[in-house]
Amino acid sequence: MTCEKPANYNVEMVALRHVFALGQRPSVWYVREMNDIDYQAVEARVRAAVAAAPDAPGALERAVAGIKASLPDYSWVGIYLRRGDDLVLGPFLGKPSPHTRIPVGRGICGAAAAEKQTIVVDDVNADERYLACSLETRSEIVVPIISDGTVLGEIDIDSDHVAAFGARDRALLEAVARALADRLR
Repeated sequence: MTCEKPANYNVEMVALRHVFALGQRPSVWYVREMNDIDYQAVEARVRAAVAAAPDAPGALERAVAGIKASLPDYSWVGIYLRRGDDLVLGPFLGKPSPHTRIPVGRGICGAAAAEKQTIVVDDVNADERYLACSLETRSEIVVPIISDGTVLGEIDIDSDHVAAFGARDRALLEAVARALADRLR
């Protein structure tokens, strides 16, 4: 089946079934129009919710809820908070994670905290740092929450689609991380 790219859309083909890992040809495809989500509006809503929260824990919960509700390809949305040399799971939406405490430097989350920079992994099965949480997870983005050069925590997002995170996702999540840093100081 072939799909032509509409002239006015940035279109990404995504397999509904994760058969690439098995070396098979996908039998079902869908076209996800990347321009159907207004990332600026999502950012504005989430930042407003974070600012309006009565306290830091409320800000974290509102950020997670706002992100998860606005971006359907995000299968797991959570925030880890730094406690000493560990990242401790805070609010999240998605399946429960066995990784409630991650040492800084371990896994993709620990690497993002140690490196103090966003890490995008297009295929978690190809990254030896990935700490498996769900068999369905195919890609991940981790965005540190940093204040005055100190990592306070991070936003961790999983998707069931390979290469689910692009420049707009990164910009959105980094803006939310800055808003959260203001609330966590």
